[in-house]
Order: sequence, then C-alpha cells, then structure tokens
Amino acid sequence: MAGIGFVLRNLTNKDDLSGLLSGFAYSALIATGPWLFTIVALTGILTLGSMFTTFEQQIAFRVAIIYNFSFSLVISGPIVMVLTRHVADLIYLKEVDKAPGALVGGLILVYAIQLPIAVVFYFYYLEMDFLTAISAFINYFLINGIWVASIFVTALKDYKTVMRIFLLGMTMGAVSNPFLSKDLGVLGMYTGFNAGLVIILFGIIARVFAEYPYDAKNFFGFMQGFRRYWDLALVGFTFNLAAWADKWIMWFAPEREVLAGGFISYSNYDSAMFLAYLTIVPSMASFVLSMETRFYEHYLKYYRDIQKHANLKVIQANHKELIQAVQISGRNFIILQGGVSLLAILLAPKLFVWLDINFKQLAMFRLGVLGAFYHVSILFLNIVLSYFDCRAKALQVSLIFLFSNILMSSLSMHMGFPYYGYGYFGACLITFMVALIVTFRHLLELPYHTFITQNESVSGG
Repeated sequence: MAGIGFVLRNLTNKDDLSGLLSGFAYSALIATGPWLFTIVALTGILTLGSMFTTFEQQIAFRVAIIYNFSFSLVISGPIVMVLTRHVADLIYLKEVDKAPGALVGGLILVYAIQLPIAVVFYFYYLEMDFLTAISAFINYFLINGIWVASIFVTALKDYKTVMRIFLLGMTMGAVSNPFLSKDLGVLGMYTGFNAGLVIILFGIIARVFAEYPYDAKNFFGFMQGFRRYWDLALVGFTFNLAAWADKWIMWFAPEREVLAGGFISYSNYDSAMFLAYLTIVPSMASFVLSMETRFYEHYLKYYRDIQKHANLKVIQANHKELIQAVQISGRNFIILQGGVSLLAILLAPKLFVWLDINFKQLAMFRLGVLGAFYHVSILFLNIVLSYFDCRAKALQVSLIFLFSNILMSSLSMHMGFPYYGYGYFGACLITFMVALIVTFRHLLELPYHTFITQNESVSGG
C-alpha cells in the first residue's frame, strides 16, 4: 500500500527546495499522523492549559490519554493488520468498490470488542466523576476509530486534504483547550482534545468515501481473513504489545505515581520515551517518500517478469537489483536516522533546559533514542517481510521483541533507577539483529522461496 508515496515522491521532483520540504512534511504526517497528532496536541494542551488548570489535573489528563492510546493500539492491532491486508488485496484485485463497506465493518468490529473493556475500566474500575468518565470513554473510542480509518490514508492520493484534516484537528485540539478548561477544568481539556479527534476521524472517513464513491455493503467481508491470516493478526497484537511492554512494566517501578481515580503511571519514563520517539519522524517520512517506493518498484518488476515467464538471467538480474534497493534504502536510513539520533543524544542537555524537562529523564531519553533507532528498523524489516508474505517470520520477530522487552525491562526495573531504559534498548537491539538476519536470509534465497516454498503446486500449500 505504497500508493501515496509515489504521489508524494513526484512532489519532491520539483526543482526547488519547497517541493522537497513539502514532500517530507506530507510524508511525516501520513506516516505518523495519529501518533504525531497526539504528541503535538498534548504538548499544546498541557502548555496552554497550565494557565487555567492545576498540575494534578494536567497529569491526570495526560495519563488517561496515554492509557487510551496504548490499550486501543494493542487491542485493535489484530483487526487493523487483517483489515490492512484485506484493503491491499482489494486494491490489487481492483475491487475498491468494497472499500467503504470494509471501513464501516472494521469500525463496527473494533467498537464491539472495545466497548465492554472501556465500560468496565472507566465506569467500574476507576473512580472518576461521571462527565469526566464519559469524556475519557468517548476519547478512547475516537482514538480506536482513527486507528481503523488510518489504514486507508496510505491508499489515498489526495495528500493535501489529508494534511489539512490532521492540521485542523491538531489546531482545534490545542487551541480550544484554554477556553474550555478555564471553566470546565479537566472536562474542558477532554472536550477540546476530543473535538480535534472528531475532525480527524470524520474527515478521513469523508475522504475515503469521496475517493471510493460506492455503497457501503458487505461490511464483514474481511472477517474470513482472520482464518487465512491468523498469524498476521498475531503480528498486529504482539508487535504493538511489545512496543508498550516496557512502559507498562515501568508503571510498577518504585518511583511510580498512583493518581487520583486509580491511574498508575511513571511520568518520567513515559515522557522520556515519547520524546525519544519524536526522533524517528524523519526516517518514517523518508520511508513513505522514497524507501518503500524504491523497494516496491523493484519488488513489482521481479514478480511481474516471473509472471511473464522471463528467463533465468533476467530473474537473477531483477533479484540482484531488489537486494541492492533494500541495501541502498538501509544505507540511507542509517545516515538519516543515525544522524538525527546522534544529534538528539549530544544535544539532549540543552534540549532539556530549553523545554524545561526534568533531568531525571535524561539517561532514559538517550537510551530511548537508541532503542527507537532499532525499533523503527525492526518495523521496516517486518514490512519487507510482509511484502513477501513471510507472516510466520514476521511473527517470530514480533514474539522475540515481546518476550525480550518483558524480560529485560523487568530486569532493569529491579536493578534500580540507573538501569531504567536499558531493558527497552537491549530488547530492540537483540530483535533488530534477529530481524536483519531473517530478512536478508530470505532475500538472498528469494528465487528458491518464489519457485519452491511459496509455489503451491510444489509445496502442496
């Protein structure tokens, strides 16, 4: 589903700096839209809202958003992965008339599964006043909806409208906050943030229906994908769970805070890791803009020539070019992300002074930057494996990430404050090495897998 990447790449072909900057800006928002929205809007809300709300209210609001963000991502992960594969198949088969129904069905399924979880958590487990609980509950469902709707963003070619939707949502979420929190407190903070999410969710849905102007029907046609792609569903669950495992474990560190209502958090660790994740935005943008598109072109040529019964010499030449494309993309990623990560680590003290961040987070931030470097590398390698339908291998990588993060983060927590962050970094490093070996072994043996292991007439699959 690299469709929008080709459109954005054309934008950078203009002979001026504005085209290049615009392409990267659009790519960054497309690749990290919901997550980037959350961080930017939260920063704006907490900064502006500090004029009208107490520190305790701000912390309670931020922690609730983090809870909603993390649990919605993990629980909806299997549905999002299977639905993504289903939509990609629809585009490949030129059956996009089924896309609106798939979107509606995905939203219905996610909401049906999340409803009892959210009800129990907000209305029975936590001790919140009713209106605040309702607002947090609505926020949870809006975030879930955006995860599902965002599947279609990379398939859309109207990047300008998508950009405007996210920017308008961010602005609404941040700017409306001071006016609402002044009289409504935390309830006003939720209301302003939710208003931004409403714009994004319904804006994307409207854009999808405009792109695919067909009747929404056959809502649950993608459900059969859970039987065929059960391992892909597990990848969606285990990879997202692995990404959050260290944060959840650190919520039980001795330094954790138990906030009003029953929320548990360790804000120093959470803030350090969220800030560290911002360093991967440039590489995510580059992946959408050039890395994935370059790889996809060679990937497509390799398989299309095979379908045209190309001779062995052509297949071998295409195979070599495909590997070179991955190597070039990897080299560009290391230069770009390595440079950003190095600057973030070196300039961290000045950055912390400028942003007035607690210096207790400094070491965790630096380890988070290193971990994020390998984390995003794992993500890219898993995407490459997914292109070749190596679902079992992608699942193995995700499971290694999950268990290593749980084990090493638990160990670093018990070793004490000086070791906080080493667990996440170590897990990302180990998983990256495994993912790199698995991916390149498959690439080097690609002709064998193409004609033998993935050939149903030979393998009997």
